[in-house]
Amino acid sequence: MPEPHESTAVSNDDYRQLRADCENCFGLCCVALPFSASVDFAVDKHAGQRCHNLGHNFRCGVHQDLREIGYRGCTVYDCFGAGQQVAQVTYSGKDWVKAPETAKQMFEVFPIMRQLHELLWYLTEALELEQTQSIHEALRSVRDETERLTALSSEALLKLDIAAHRANVNVLLLQTSELVRSTVQRQPKSSRGRQKSYGRGADLIGANLRGVNLRGAHLRGAYLIAADLREADLRSADLIGADFRDANLSGADFTGSLFLTQFQINAAKGDSQTKLPKSLSRPPHWSA
Repeated sequence: MPEPHESTAVSNDDYRQLRADCENCFGLCCVALPFSASVDFAVDKHAGQRCHNLGHNFRCGVHQDLREIGYRGCTVYDCFGAGQQVAQVTYSGKDWVKAPETAKQMFEVFPIMRQLHELLWYLTEALELEQTQSIHEALRSVRDETERLTALSSEALLKLDIAAHRANVNVLLLQTSELVRSTVQRQPKSSRGRQKSYGRGADLIGANLRGVNLRGAHLRGAYLIAADLREADLRSADLIGADFRDANLSGADFTGSLFLTQFQINAAKGDSQTKLPKSLSRPPHWSA
């Protein structure tokens, strides 16, 4: 049976425009974004500097070996489809190599578009939940407005107050979270695992949460780096912004969890027993 709040109509097709399509991008994440030498990246790279692994066809020349040669961070990143939107819509298929005068502006537009597409991901999910019927009209209105913003010109996007728009969207996402989690909290407590309660931004770095019942937990922005979440129950938990880097999710149950993204899952460890929402894919580096 699905979670009480989870729509049985959820389909991967609903998220198609919010998935990265590297074939229709200009390698924007490999140029526009900066990174520092660390466990995730082998070298330093400045924003706007072309990664030395990026080929002339805008594809990574070492894609199959990224984790082995020190570029784990590249395998984690997800643009929510912003790359192809910028490349094919904002700049009408004109790339920054053939039109170098567009490069600087394009690289500045890309992170803004990525934020808009991330918000679209959350709003799409919120609209598919049965318990948000009372705010569907407001959610749909804000989602339509966010889609409208993604079609703005590059100049208009650079002038956009993205922080203010995120704040407006967040009001509805918080309402979504409260509607869903309050339903779970009214149900009898599960007999599975120990019942735990944590707050927003909780410091759970390296925490032993194996088998813990976290159904309906408020884990927004929680630091779960290297946490042991094996066989934990995170159904209906609000996970927006939670940091799962190197967390062990083997056997954990995320079905019906709120606002979980591919980006978060890619940063974690898991296995074939990890249960994910239908909108997400099992990362190839996870164990069998």
